[in-house]
Amino acid sequence: MQTKIKKFSELTLHQYHYLMANRVAVFVVEQACPYQEIDAIDMQAYHFWLEDEQANLLAYARVYSEEHLVHFGRVLVKKKERGKGLGKELVRQIIEWIQVYFPGGKMHIEAQTYLYNFYTSFGFEAVSEEYLEDGIPHINMEKNDYATS
Repeated sequence: MQTKIKKFSELTLHQYHYLMANRVAVFVVEQACPYQEIDAIDMQAYHFWLEDEQANLLAYARVYSEEHLVHFGRVLVKKKERGKGLGKELVRQIIEWIQVYFPGGKMHIEAQTYLYNFYTSFGFEAVSEEYLEDGIPHINMEKNDYATS
C-alpha cells in the first residue's frame, strides 16, 4: 500500500478524474445525496489517498487550510475495502502530516454524526450541536492540540 499526497496543481487529469469519480460514487450515489460534489475547495486542497500495488484507490481525503483552521474532509474508504482499518490509517497519516506542515493551528472537521466515536479516538471534540447537511446528520469537531491518540 502506498500513500499519495498531491496539491491540485500536481494531479494529472487522470488522477483528478479517478479521485472525483470515487467521491461521487460514495457521497452522491451510495449516500443518495445529489449535490455539487466537486467544488472550489478542491483547487486549494491537498489530496491524500491510499492505493494498492496496482494503483487502485483504497481510501481518500482532502486537506486545506483557512485562516487559523486546518480542515480535512471528504474522507472515504471504497466499499469493498471497508472494515480493514484503512480509514483509521488514512486519518492517522493526515493528522501526522498536518502536525508537520501546519503547526500551531486547530484541525476542524465536519463529521457525519455516526463517526463521532471514530474521531474522538483521535482526540477530536464536538464544537457544535448536531445539524443536517444535505439530509445527513453532521457535527463539527476540532482537535485543539496536535498530540495523536
